[in-house]
Amino acid sequence: MHTTISGEGPPLVLIHGWAMHGGVFAPLVERLRDRYTLHLVDLPGHGLSRDDATPLAFDAVCDALHAQLPVAPWIGWSLGGMFALHAAVHAPERVPALVALCSSPCFVRGPDWRYGVSAEIFRDFAKGLGDDYRATLDRFVALEAFGSDHAKDEIRALRAELFARGEPAARVLVDGLHILETADQRPLLPQLRVPSLWIAGRRDRLVDPRAMREAAEIVERAGHAPATFAQIEHAGHAPFLTHVDEVVGHLAEFLVDFPAATGGDA
Repeated sequence: MHTTISGEGPPLVLIHGWAMHGGVFAPLVERLRDRYTLHLVDLPGHGLSRDDATPLAFDAVCDALHAQLPVAPWIGWSLGGMFALHAAVHAPERVPALVALCSSPCFVRGPDWRYGVSAEIFRDFAKGLGDDYRATLDRFVALEAFGSDHAKDEIRALRAELFARGEPAARVLVDGLHILETADQRPLLPQLRVPSLWIAGRRDRLVDPRAMREAAEIVERAGHAPATFAQIEHAGHAPFLTHVDEVVGHLAEFLVDFPAATGGDA
């Protein structure tokens, strides 16, 4: 699995969302590389990991990343946040802190989870991949930006990154949508034993900020580790593109206790 390393200082791991790659975090890299060594992962089938045969599945991906990454907090955006949550719960000795960035433990609403989107959304995208996958990815980008105060800028930035490292493999696009449609990680939340930060965009139309607030509250009620919820008022699904200074401010406050603890040792 390809990882781009940038900056110097204590390590941080960043995991991108569906159909993207580590390059999407460029605005965060600009702000953080003077303080941290950033490990920007391209998930299997994405970006420069397009030919990586690792299954896009929680155990397989996290096991592979633990073998090649230093001990460090993980920041996961959208789908990437689900991988980061899995890693933090199952290997807290490798992931001493978790940042979920516009990521929910359950993306689809159900009888006991009202903050998700309709499962049909992901099914429609999955069907569209077979018909016209480029148009489907473009529609997904539009959904990610919808609601943001800077929607046009966000769409432009996401479109520019989409194929910047080549086209994602068809198999992982399907597998990623299946995860978003079916995965329910809420049972993991009471098991989380490392500090976590949940950053939401109030205008996010893909991940309801109330889902993230509820996730943080579940972690807090379990009593094993502190959980902090932060909301960026005018942001959509990718606040690191449109409100990067606010994202960095929340990260700096949260991560202040971790440089000495992580140390960067593999």
